[in-house]
Amino acid sequence: MDDLAAIFGAEGLLCGHLPGFGHRPQQQAMAEAVAETLAEGGILICEAGTGTGKTFAYLVPALLSGRRVLVSTGTRNLQDQLFHRDLPRVRRLLHRPVDVALLKGRANYLCRYRLDAAEQDERFVDPQWRAELARVRQWAAVTRRGDIAEAGLPEEARVWPAVTSTSDNCLGQDCPDWGACHLVEARRRAQEADLVVVNHHLLCADLALKDEGFGEILPGADCVIIDEAHQLPEIASAFFGLSLSGRQLLDLARDLELEQRREAPDTPALSGAAGDLRSAVQGLRLALGEVDRRGPWQALEADRATLAALEGLAMCLDGLRQDLEVLAGRGKGLDNCLARGTELAERLAALTGGGGEDVRWFETQGRGFRLHQTPLEVAGQFEAHFARGQVAWIFTSATLAVGDDFGHFSRRLGIPAARTERWDSPFDYPRQALWYIPSGLPDPASPGYTRAVVELAVEILTASRGRAFLLFTSHRALREAAALLERRLPFPLLVQGSAPRAELLERFAQLGNAVLLGSASFWEGVDVRGEALSCVLIDKLPFASPGDPVMAARIEALRRRGGNPFQDFQLPQAVIALKQGAGRLIRDQGDRGVLVVCDPRLLTRSYGRRFLESLPPMARTRDAAEVAAFFVDAPGEEVGVERPIPA
Repeated sequence: MDDLAAIFGAEGLLCGHLPGFGHRPQQQAMAEAVAETLAEGGILICEAGTGTGKTFAYLVPALLSGRRVLVSTGTRNLQDQLFHRDLPRVRRLLHRPVDVALLKGRANYLCRYRLDAAEQDERFVDPQWRAELARVRQWAAVTRRGDIAEAGLPEEARVWPAVTSTSDNCLGQDCPDWGACHLVEARRRAQEADLVVVNHHLLCADLALKDEGFGEILPGADCVIIDEAHQLPEIASAFFGLSLSGRQLLDLARDLELEQRREAPDTPALSGAAGDLRSAVQGLRLALGEVDRRGPWQALEADRATLAALEGLAMCLDGLRQDLEVLAGRGKGLDNCLARGTELAERLAALTGGGGEDVRWFETQGRGFRLHQTPLEVAGQFEAHFARGQVAWIFTSATLAVGDDFGHFSRRLGIPAARTERWDSPFDYPRQALWYIPSGLPDPASPGYTRAVVELAVEILTASRGRAFLLFTSHRALREAAALLERRLPFPLLVQGSAPRAELLERFAQLGNAVLLGSASFWEGVDVRGEALSCVLIDKLPFASPGDPVMAARIEALRRRGGNPFQDFQLPQAVIALKQGAGRLIRDQGDRGVLVVCDPRLLTRSYGRRFLESLPPMARTRDAAEVAAFFVDAPGEEVGVERPIPA
């Protein structure tokens, strides 16, 4: 049984017992590489093309290893899929009595204390809110795990922030419901399990010793397997930095009012202090401007109104601290508000005081804002963990390499000496997919570019009969394209932001002929199989905006060191992002589709070759007639051949 060939081979266990499972040499090779790393230790970075079956390729050797394994995935949805679908199937097939656990961040678990407080809060009078709260109460009476994903309400439901905790407002062992806390129980199960499934946010919180995973999950692991590893450097940057949001401050003001009524009804001045804090937060948001944006800290320092609003917020937090210190010991809730107010004041002081080598920046969205201090690099923070030689580390994704080079990813995590492996997708891309690079489009920087992309899209969508993703590199271009397409298509039009992401994807799959317009969040983590998705159109090569404050700081830091920011950072990032977007097209052996990359720079700039070499070997064309023919030809019949594309 321990022989992986007997499990993954053409006559193996998986082929014999899993309906529809087919032998893939790439999957078996990956499983063998993972098993070697588990047995010998060290660090493995491996890219497995779409369709390889990398989940089974690491789960099988992990369950056979007899070691304590931590598996981290990119999102909570992938966590649930791995834990509730993939793990049970593998455990049943292997007949291994391995104890497994699922652990999420604290905001994913019902907080009994905050549920009781919300029901007593007279401010929550909105009928929709009260209806959601009633549903949560019904579910709370029967749930064993308290995972809000079980409750049947969408993640975006307004009630969740009021009935879950944060590291700021959790009372810890002082909570009267500590003994029945769902989060505490989930952490206990995780600490006792042989295999624990987490997500990257929780992993990074654990690495940074921020109170999300108790800082006790990672130290107990013999092996860490990181799936969707391409996301890790950016997520780690957020956790190893510092941030302060308007929501955190408003939550403090709301909880202070609640605790004042419960624990200090004879001190109405506290409600006034909470109102002052709310006004200070709103004043800062107004000073930051009405439009949604991301900007460098220097933009704040150049604006007197914003500086005055920041100073006013600091004074408000200081006054709040003084008011609460007088009442220290009056109640656990008020003591928690004092600790939170002090912590938030310290964060604000650190942000306004200067970030050293870190980059300080801000962002606004809707009525909210967030202030950030972000490290330019995270390799140093990972070094101590990688230095623990007895722990094996495995990083895997469908998109880690640029061509065959893993240097960009390994440098960002500080592991240039890691073992690297790469396996191509088992899909027959020359027969299943056609890559179309159209002629005649203007330069992407020209004012009429998005309109030209839309005109092209209308022609292609007519041939494809809808059934397409249109992926954009900016929200501005997405909104412009949506407005232009609104009355021109005979197919259902679904636009990012008009409904929750999961709902849009469900409707897209059910409709069968829809056109979905999306930006960043739809470029990865989306798995639509079958004819409902037969075309993916990408408007531009996905270079990050050089005006983004973090990107600008990284570019400048690389330039100071004598490096080439474009070749060393911007280009590899864009190549990996394009691989992610293109990867939405072919998700199954029976899928067929057309990939359209509109950007003429693919052929007019020398760096276009890096993109061409990094994508799967699809049939390629510049002829619109071949695209139309592809959509009418019978499945399995080859259209076009892989060949160099003339400029």
